[in-house]
Amino acid sequence: MPPMIRVENLVKRFGRTTALDRVGFAVEAGTVVGVLGPNGAGKTTMVRVLATLLRPDEGLVRVGGLDVTREPARVRALLGLTGQYASVDGDLTGTENLVLFGRLLGLSRPAARDRAADLLERFELGPAAARPASTYSGGLRRRLDLAASLVGGPRVLCLDEPTTGLDPHVRRELWQVVRELVADGVTVLLTTQYLEEADRLADRVTVFDAGRVVADGTPGELKRRVGGRTVQVRPALSQDMDATARVLGRVTGTTPARDPGTGLLTAPAADPMVLSTVVRKLDQAGLAVAELGLRLPSLDEVFLALTGKPAAPEVPAAREGSAG
Repeated sequence: MPPMIRVENLVKRFGRTTALDRVGFAVEAGTVVGVLGPNGAGKTTMVRVLATLLRPDEGLVRVGGLDVTREPARVRALLGLTGQYASVDGDLTGTENLVLFGRLLGLSRPAARDRAADLLERFELGPAAARPASTYSGGLRRRLDLAASLVGGPRVLCLDEPTTGLDPHVRRELWQVVRELVADGVTVLLTTQYLEEADRLADRVTVFDAGRVVADGTPGELKRRVGGRTVQVRPALSQDMDATARVLGRVTGTTPARDPGTGLLTAPAADPMVLSTVVRKLDQAGLAVAELGLRLPSLDEVFLALTGKPAAPEVPAAREGSAG
């Protein structure tokens, strides 16, 4: 089966600035791809090309097998988009917003009302349905915005920084909505700088930097590519730090790194069985530990290694025309 989204050698320029430079990736149907990158990496530009809001200068872009340049109307019928800024009208009620979107998509008035009622129930917006959207909290407004992007029953949903500025509780509520959509067969492309979000939701992660794809793979593959496993030990007693470090060093054949602030010792672990060996040697030495574990690098560490920049929630910027 061909991928639901296929991008090859995509180039987009704004004057002398190349926002997308030979970008390529693919997204299988019914999966989530997380698109990561620092500000100005080209993420929003790429989403706008997929949504037929920008015309590519070079390259091939297909959604559901359709060319976004040659068949933009048919692509738009397949695709829903939720951007960084809410698209709903604050003067209209929740119901009126969804009915309006339905009418714009060609639904009859009764069909638009039925679709609005279904989405209001699905997104638990019923109690707020008769209120103007301007009175909604940030979380409710983003939920209404996401509902609006689903009025047409899209097969592909592009979510561009959908949870920026939301509190952790609301963010997790929207994550659950995304999981339910994928379970229904929707393909989701999610741009985000919340790396926990990508780790929780994405089947694959594509990392952008300076308009190029610098890495692509599952979260686990990217973590293994950047650093491999590490074993971490925190002695129960601070006076056992040196003795514990000697044991860990002998087992791993390295000099463990020390964090004086946390009391944590860290060493690379090429063999996952090293953990059981460390446990046995520490027990033989009579050394108690408060913490012991084997882990892969976090996506934050992957992001920093690949882009040279720490991940941080994106601040509102000028609308597209920049490399976004």
